[in-house]
Amino acid sequence: MPIATVNPANGETLKTYEALGEEEIERRLATADRTFRTYRTTSFAERARLLRGAADLLDEDAEDVARVMTTEMGKPVKQARAEVAKCAKAMRWYAEHAEVLLTDVEPSDADVKDSGASRVLVRYRPLGPVLAVMPWNFPLWQVIRFAAPALMAGNVGLLKHASNVPQTALYLEDLFRRAGFPEGCFQTLLIGSGAVEGVLRDPRVRAATLTGSEPAGRSVASVGGDEIKKTVLELGGSDPYIVMPSADVDRAAKTAVTARAQNAGQSCIAAKRFIVHADVYDAFAERFVEGMRALKVGDPLDEDTDVGPLSSEQGREDLEGLVDEAVESGATVLCGAERPDGPGWFYPPTVLADITPEMRVHREETFGPVATLYRVADLDEAIAIANDTPFGLSSNVWTQDAAEVDRFVRDLDAGGVFVNGMTASHPAFPFGGVKRSGYGRELSGHGIREFCNITTVWHGA
Repeated sequence: MPIATVNPANGETLKTYEALGEEEIERRLATADRTFRTYRTTSFAERARLLRGAADLLDEDAEDVARVMTTEMGKPVKQARAEVAKCAKAMRWYAEHAEVLLTDVEPSDADVKDSGASRVLVRYRPLGPVLAVMPWNFPLWQVIRFAAPALMAGNVGLLKHASNVPQTALYLEDLFRRAGFPEGCFQTLLIGSGAVEGVLRDPRVRAATLTGSEPAGRSVASVGGDEIKKTVLELGGSDPYIVMPSADVDRAAKTAVTARAQNAGQSCIAAKRFIVHADVYDAFAERFVEGMRALKVGDPLDEDTDVGPLSSEQGREDLEGLVDEAVESGATVLCGAERPDGPGWFYPPTVLADITPEMRVHREETFGPVATLYRVADLDEAIAIANDTPFGLSSNVWTQDAAEVDRFVRDLDAGGVFVNGMTASHPAFPFGGVKRSGYGRELSGHGIREFCNITTVWHGA
């Protein structure tokens, strides 16, 4: 895949870039290694000052950055602005909280005495250069949620971004440079996917994090395992959205539209399978389909657009394949499912009902504005369908029944359970999944400690 900006709204190639050669990759790895040796000794106060400076610059650049993201991957510009603001917020959150999150931990006096020590503490030390392999769907946020905690922990970052968002990738390197971070603290590697293994196997790279597809995750995990290097993976999701009889159906349906169609449905944590109790199924389906039909699909730079194009022609073809196979197998189209005429990789908000387990759309992730609707008789059936997926990223449940909430939290295979609301990430809360959605956690204290050497310091009596 070429490293290029191709506008998905019209298919026009705007900029192309040459991949880095071996000599330049080596120079950047050497710079990262050299910089880490000194940056790791900087104070939390200094790192926080630099990160706040980067957040301030990001605020100043917000409109330009938003438009670049929209042009590269098709997200409506109003959603791109919100992504920029979220990134600045996360940077300031880690600047404020990192020192406390990584403060030394002292075991109980009884345990220290039992060990024969006069003092014991646990210290969090940085690992070194961390490789981040990042996707295009949230091209700024996915990187910042890795970079902010990694830099505050004293690590340095190497970014291999998706090949269709090179301008965003280069902007990020420039942002940290302009903020005053030492050269080599954060570098963008414009390389193809075939060059990732060589970078990850380099002994100067100490760990890796990947957000992306299952195949990409397997590849990075395999190399990381072979090299015995820490990896964190956030992969696909097919999140359930369960609506029970006690729910506020109007609010659940309205929120469901945003949960499925935001970013043209191209989100791992987007709700994708809508599992609705029979008592409220008809009311929910009517409101949900009405809301999906009402979304405006069009030019992502238009302020009134709700759903922009999919990021690539291949992405649209893959989505169409899932929908067409489902319809041929008996699924009912409640809205959408017809490719519009004209340029660009647009696809309409679509709702499918009468889904059966044999359909690919039941098992595979729909990365676009396509929702599947299920009618269930009770809570047990809702949980069974929710868990009938290889993924386990997040989940959404709508109920006013505390006992039902307890069952969902206990029994859903997911890294998050969002009650009476849609899944969203926040810097203070851990983010990640189970099963084929990956392992490890990003954000919060859990995320910043993923790439730390957790060191026991023992003092003799």
